[in-house]
Amino acid sequence: MQKYYAVRHGKTPGIYRTWAECKAQVDGFTNARYKSFTTEAEAKKFLTDKDNYAPKKTTSKKTSDLKDFDVVVYTDGGSRNHGNVKGGHVRSDDRAAWAYHINAGGEIFEGTDGEFGATNNRMEIMALIESFKRLNDLKLNNRKIIFVLDSQYVLNAISKGWLNGWKRRGFKKADGQVPINVELWRELDKLLPTIDDKTFEWTKGHATNVGNNRVDELLNETMDRM
Repeated sequence: MQKYYAVRHGKTPGIYRTWAECKAQVDGFTNARYKSFTTEAEAKKFLTDKDNYAPKKTTSKKTSDLKDFDVVVYTDGGSRNHGNVKGGHVRSDDRAAWAYHINAGGEIFEGTDGEFGATNNRMEIMALIESFKRLNDLKLNNRKIIFVLDSQYVLNAISKGWLNGWKRRGFKKADGQVPINVELWRELDKLLPTIDDKTFEWTKGHATNVGNNRVDELLNETMDRM
């Protein structure tokens, strides 16, 4: 099926017929806005629409209405680090795990796994990566999806353009250092464009968010079994 890729905010806004052309316009472009359509008319309409988001400058946080989304995804990562104090290091026998919870119109899909000697941050990235893979496998990647995470580490890399900056520099930070977990960041970078209509939102961990508590429960069950 022919697709039309509309770039509303990118290097050169317009309509492109291939993903490669579209990708060239949005790669490394902060807050790029683009989407694929099956008709040219829809693509043209997208170009004239206004962005429904802006960088958050206020201190009050407005949470999204989950009913506005077709699919709600919660992801989380955790570790039981014996040296989990300032200056402590992960040991080879420390348990770590990731989990995701996908709610697609009431249909639930979950996944979790673990590894020894991994950091909490590594598991947070893994959780998001695995949720993207599952959404693609389930053919849900063309739906309107919100991802809810409690990891500022992962969210900032996406929303603040850190990931795009690393990619522009050959996956290196501004000081020339290679980001920790670079192989996972590379994998996530390839997966992000597979879902056009996506929103990322932070939630406080270990609080009252039912979805966040569920993924925390899943990953702890995994670590219990390890």
